[in-house]
Amino acid sequence: MHKLIQVLWPSFWVAAVAEAVFFAVIDPRELFFFGEPVNFSPTATYSIGFVAFWAICAASSLATLFYQRGSREINHLPRES
Repeated sequence: MHKLIQVLWPSFWVAAVAEAVFFAVIDPRELFFFGEPVNFSPTATYSIGFVAFWAICAASSLATLFYQRGSREINHLPRES
C-alpha cells in the first residue's frame, strides 16, 4: 500500500499542474481528436484530460519505482515450504 501511495500521490499533483498549464493555453471547445471536434462539455473535457494526465504521470512514477529496485529485490527467490 505504501508503494501505491508513493506512485499515485505525486502523480496526482503533477497531473493537476499539467492540466492547469495545458488548459490555460488551449480552450477545451477547440480540441480535435483524430480530426473530429471534441463534442463534450468543458467540464467533461477537463475531467477526461485530468484522468489522462494522471494515468501518464502514474505510469512514469511506476516505471521509476520499478527501476529503483535493488539487485536483492530482483534476484530474490521465494522460499519453498
